[in-house]
Amino acid sequence: MVSSDWQVVTARARPGSDRFVAIAVFSLLAAASLLPVLLTPIPAMVDYPNHLARMYILSQNGTPDANPYYEVAWALYPNLAMDLLVPQMARLLSVENATRLFLLLSQLLVVGGALVLERVVKGRVHIAGFAALMFLYCLPFTWGFVNFEFGLGVALWAIAAYLMVVEHAWPMRFVVNAVFVTALFAAHFFALGIYGATLGFYELWRAHDRKISYGDAALRLAILAIPVVVLFAVMRSTAGSIGSEGTIWHFEFKPIWLFRIMNGYNLTVSAATALGLMALVYFAARRGVLKLEPAGIWLATGFALLYLAIPSKLFGTSFADLRIIPAAALIIPAFCSLSLPDRRWTIAALTAVTGITLANLAVVFGVWLSYRADYASIIESFHKIDRGSLVLVGTSGEGEDPPFNDLTQYPMFYAPTLAVHYADAFVPNVFTEVGKQPVQARAAIRRLAIPYGGPMPIRVLTAIAAGQAPTDIPPFIRTWYRDYDYLYVLGPRVVNPLPDLLEELDGSARFVLYKVHRAP
Repeated sequence: MVSSDWQVVTARARPGSDRFVAIAVFSLLAAASLLPVLLTPIPAMVDYPNHLARMYILSQNGTPDANPYYEVAWALYPNLAMDLLVPQMARLLSVENATRLFLLLSQLLVVGGALVLERVVKGRVHIAGFAALMFLYCLPFTWGFVNFEFGLGVALWAIAAYLMVVEHAWPMRFVVNAVFVTALFAAHFFALGIYGATLGFYELWRAHDRKISYGDAALRLAILAIPVVVLFAVMRSTAGSIGSEGTIWHFEFKPIWLFRIMNGYNLTVSAATALGLMALVYFAARRGVLKLEPAGIWLATGFALLYLAIPSKLFGTSFADLRIIPAAALIIPAFCSLSLPDRRWTIAALTAVTGITLANLAVVFGVWLSYRADYASIIESFHKIDRGSLVLVGTSGEGEDPPFNDLTQYPMFYAPTLAVHYADAFVPNVFTEVGKQPVQARAAIRRLAIPYGGPMPIRVLTAIAAGQAPTDIPPFIRTWYRDYDYLYVLGPRVVNPLPDLLEELDGSARFVLYKVHRAP
């Protein structure tokens, strides 16, 4: 047990009723946290509909129902968790249910992994489960980074497994590490990075605490790194890759994300719950009831430095630094000790944690339920599209993104991509970025693909159709009025900007479907 490495401050004996209350509260919160996924056919997460569209393409590949515009091109990409699992699960379930089951499994891996890690480190479970529930619907997860969520859940189990054998001979450590490195490499690159960073920080603390020689410490770190180096070599030899080019640092956003992290839909709730959690941790630490153990101090310091150092956009993937926050929130509680003086403290702590969890959960559930009708409407609208058509996606807003103060518009962003299944259509926004997804547009249509982009502003589309577009318009959109058969305009309704070119066919409060009468 790792707990033999450092003294765990145990709480004074509690009456059995206190433990029962804590277990009951955790069980109820856990059950409530799973309800949104269980009760919502298509979770209203930003990227989720796009991932679902890709699952349809993969599951139907090689069948008579295969989409004519996309092809599957497998390579060793470190971002394939759902791409590998969901099509296999879809042999027994519908693609929609298989994708939702994958999301549910990801949540169970996250919560279960946090509990198991704490059990391995402390010999008991105490606070990690509550931390996991508070962050189960944090921004990266509610925005639909499902491969990352799944990979992070696996990483928690992997860290726990390694710590169980950390004192064993090197062959045992090497095998355990190699197995999980392989799984994480296939699941998600950033999850592998979290795993490697955690064990690297832990090994550095262990070397410092036990005054291990530099040579022995370097050898232990090398054993951790060897499987990763081998997989990178294999990836390069098989034309695999990690995302695309593009590295951007947004240092000005790093303080903001600390208050933005808790909720992906409501800025006020996110800031309030983040401040509440910070105040709770600060007060408990000042009163001496919450303490970081020595290994925890090294991990917390390491994660803080990593958060400051990592770019906001890395290998073409946005919000790379943001993902460090939930990772740290799931790992560090295992290395904390909590000693509540009496029952009043216990009830107060449970009340605060319950309030934070339920506040975020209520927002998520409300947004997801509000989208059920819109998702049903847009799926119904696909039946008004001729099969095999080309479908463009636009927005009535001023830019690619909805207003930052109304994040509830985001879940509609990629809903039109489901036309690839319901209408055998081509939709340029389907995720087809080389290095991330094993799906790509066929050569004949690839010039129109926007592998990782949002909807085009209707004002830009209008200017292009009127011959007034600026010269820097990208090639894939310059002749949209001749290339596409249909146009979805997302966002608040506006008057038809091109009545001679666009014929309204369908719509709801969040979208309008137009037929494009192609210009000669």
